Amino acid sequence: MSKSTNITWHHASLTKESRRKLNNHQSFVLWFTGLSGSGKSTVANAVAAKLYELEVRNYVLDGDNVRHGLNKDLGFSDEDRTENIRRIGEVSKLFVDSGQVVLTAFISPFQADRQLVRDLLEDQEFIEVYVKCPLEECEVRDPKGLYEKARKGLIPEFTGISSPYEEPEQPELVVETNKFSVEECVDQVIDYLNENQLI
Repeated sequence: MSKSTNITWHHASLTKESRRKLNNHQSFVLWFTGLSGSGKSTVANAVAAKLYELEVRNYVLDGDNVRHGLNKDLGFSDEDRTENIRRIGEVSKLFVDSGQVVLTAFISPFQADRQLVRDLLEDQEFIEVYVKCPLEECEVRDPKGLYEKARKGLIPEFTGISSPYEEPEQPELVVETNKFSVEECVDQVIDYLNENQLI
């Protein structure tokens, strides 16, 4: 793939700060990470609905949905997973610059990839939410039937079975979906945002 070289950054007439002032809230990424079936998308969308009620402008980027468009050219090799997260990181940064809250629901199994996104952003702009749920419980849920296929060897490089998941070492927040309801998990996220004066 050729790389663009003859390019110059064009400064916008509006700043991130001015957009935040207009929106009356901070802008940041809520990065939901966890195993397939842990409840990332469910919790992220429920948090998004609550933020909407609070008049906080937000958008959800979901792993499966993004792979239907922006990242439809990527597979699930380690290299493609890294590129998948890199692209999402760059898109998330644009949302933050626009003054919005972006909620991402991606397995994002590798610590280095999540750190790469954190490094793109400023302090308090990357909030890692570890959606913690035991593998056994995720397999019981198996909402898409993926674990069953992975156990049969029909899906290679499946996180938690034939590909590793590296748990976050110091996430800003841990929500345990096997212990708390979706509503309780949402409350935990909103409480964190209020306590840190982000909304």
